[in-house]
Amino acid sequence: MQSHARVVIVGGGCVGVNILYSLAHRGWSDICLLERTELTAGSTWHAAGLIPLYSFSYRFGRIISKTIEIYEQLEAETGQSVSWHKCGQLRVAESRDRMDEYLNYASIAPTQGVRAEILTPAETIELWPLMKKSSSLVGSVYNPDDGHIAPADVTQALAKGATQLNARIYKNTEATSIDLLDTGEWRVQTNKGDIICEHVVTATGNYAQQTAHMLELDLPCFPVLHQYWVTDSVPQIKQRRTQGCIELPILRNERINGYIREERDSLMFGPYERPERLEHFARNGVPPWFGADLMPENIEAVQENWEAAIELVPILGDVGIRTNVRGPICGTPDNLPLCGPAWGKKNLWLAEGFTGGILMGGGLGLELANWIVDGEPHVDLSEVDPRRFGDYANKTYTGIKNKEAFGNNFGIHYPGYEWPAARPAKSTPSYERLTQDGAVWGAVYGWEIPLWFAPTDEKPHDIWSYRKFNSMVHVGKECRAVRQTAGLFEMTPMTKFEVRGSGAERWLNSILANKMPATIGGIRLAHLLTEKGTVRSEFTVTRLAADLFYLIGTPRGERHDFDTLSKYLPRNGNVHLQNVTLERGGLALVGPNARAILQALVEVDLSTDEFPWLTSQTLTVGLASDVRALRINYEGELGWELYHPIPYNQHIMSELIRVGENYGLKNCGYRAIESLRLEKSYRAIYRDLDTEHTALEAGLDRFIQWDKEHFVGKTSLVGQKNQGLSKRMVTLQVETIDADAYMNESIYKDGCLVGRITSGATSHNIGKCISMAYVDIEVADVGTNLEVQILENRCHATIVADSPYDPLNEKPRQ
Repeated sequence: MQSHARVVIVGGGCVGVNILYSLAHRGWSDICLLERTELTAGSTWHAAGLIPLYSFSYRFGRIISKTIEIYEQLEAETGQSVSWHKCGQLRVAESRDRMDEYLNYASIAPTQGVRAEILTPAETIELWPLMKKSSSLVGSVYNPDDGHIAPADVTQALAKGATQLNARIYKNTEATSIDLLDTGEWRVQTNKGDIICEHVVTATGNYAQQTAHMLELDLPCFPVLHQYWVTDSVPQIKQRRTQGCIELPILRNERINGYIREERDSLMFGPYERPERLEHFARNGVPPWFGADLMPENIEAVQENWEAAIELVPILGDVGIRTNVRGPICGTPDNLPLCGPAWGKKNLWLAEGFTGGILMGGGLGLELANWIVDGEPHVDLSEVDPRRFGDYANKTYTGIKNKEAFGNNFGIHYPGYEWPAARPAKSTPSYERLTQDGAVWGAVYGWEIPLWFAPTDEKPHDIWSYRKFNSMVHVGKECRAVRQTAGLFEMTPMTKFEVRGSGAERWLNSILANKMPATIGGIRLAHLLTEKGTVRSEFTVTRLAADLFYLIGTPRGERHDFDTLSKYLPRNGNVHLQNVTLERGGLALVGPNARAILQALVEVDLSTDEFPWLTSQTLTVGLASDVRALRINYEGELGWELYHPIPYNQHIMSELIRVGENYGLKNCGYRAIESLRLEKSYRAIYRDLDTEHTALEAGLDRFIQWDKEHFVGKTSLVGQKNQGLSKRMVTLQVETIDADAYMNESIYKDGCLVGRITSGATSHNIGKCISMAYVDIEVADVGTNLEVQILENRCHATIVADSPYDPLNEKPRQ
């Protein structure tokens, strides 16, 4: 066995071999893979091999398409069959909400380059004639390019493709230790010797907890047990074969909460157990006795699924069962993999927690290879980045959430749906008070956040829908309060960092695109870009002292942003980065009456002359000392964000509410923030800003300081500035009917696809849906008329100038 390599991949399932294959195709040959026994011996060998393109994510649809593209070319490349069955997939709706989900998906699929067809009940039965006709059938969505593949065959073909390009695979080679050396290299110890390497990739499937122990990381993933059954030979399937009929599409239905597909001349049924009936496996690590084993079947856990399946497809009840396959599959709290860099460690890459390793292995394997080779993936991978979770995602949380996520695999994907399990986890001191005030809660990065507030005569809960929510009228009142009187927002979950040291200003100026504030108390909005000039992170930067800066970012970015900034830190020790998120609470007081309310609680003059816009001061608010008051907000009005020592959170809130009673102050939630910021065309990180679109395409020109000698991504942006743009972010005013343009819907000009929505909501002050969107540069001019596909309707839309509310930005400055 070799003693040195550029990359060592640990794990020989479909995911690990996909990464090896893609690295080899990127031209890296000094790479190897270690497999403790035989390739596919983990979850891969007993996987059902389904590859559905169905996804509401703009990125995942393209990633899965890339998976199919890679698999389809393998046989010609290697001469080895992968048993790819391009039979399509049919998802049947028996409720209006489910049909709305399919209509929403059909509006997204074109942006992914994916074919999806909405079918009538009659067309649905014609496509799947073995299904029983039912009056409850509303329709279906059909993906003709879906299919299934033989997991072991495709993995072996990938392995052959990689070794043909000089990659090496070592079977029966167990990694027993992974250590970072003083040289910055990694040492992987095995039962056959050590390998020194530059990069380590772990793709260890069910062994993720053992891997986590070796790496001294808490990885939020461990296995659940999933099962499927294969029937005896089905006469009707055999007859279709002899008649030359094409293979039936994979069938999914909400009643059966699972899938049915052909398996030679039989049928396979794979039901999803409800969360309360799911069982974990090896939460503390896979036991020594376990190999390529299966677990005893548990039909009691899916008895209702079986009954519904037989009612839907009666022939299932007429044949016997040939076999049951029940085995472990590793999952995360949101049922998406951990794919990307490990936090706190350089050149350590994770590819863990894949419940769909066959499905995503090809596309994500390629993107992880791109990330290793180029320093960034070619597709934004924030949705699977391992750093999207924080310390809150401990074993208890992960165990509850990964059951919820996997067990609701076929749940209706309502826009912005809030899954309830393992909550509340983290909450602010104001949680109980806001709950009494009618708060309806959501969650972000483990924190409870108020979404909206119900009046005393209405139950505080969401009635979920693809159309207008029950919260709409109440969110409207909150938005109007902010525009007309004042609103109070709980902002404690915001990420908060301090950067200090003699080199702090120079360092921040060298990485962030905007210039740091020159004077103490100054505030700037600044972005950390990639080398391609795309947007990685966004911060509000306040200069608190000559050598101290205060950075505020989105809650979701806490671990990601800290890790990214840490990896840029100079080695000379003159800059120190500290995460102070849990030290300070945050409240935002916003609206025309904000000054009068706050003035009653402080002794300093809050006039614009004494406290200008985009400046900060440290105040005493009531009894609360050391309150960092920033004259900024995300809502586009006069206002302050008040960052205070956590123990003062309830006191400051109570005092603001007490004084605010005479000024029309209203508690407001994050749905109001979404509507208000869209009226100002403020971009949102992870929605409108991502690592696939440059700062110029996103319209962030005014936050780029071109005269700085250097910032990350400057070279690429200068090139694009000279060459011109191919697409641009615009603000759309959409004439909706009963549903807003929310995210990823297709945009058309004269019947041609020209863009997609990135975010949208009803503007309660303008009276229309306002959306942000990326469109082709040829149609990006203000005044251009477009159409947006929203559910079953093509809705008229017009590009308007940014900031349709207060376009001169006079309100925040007053």
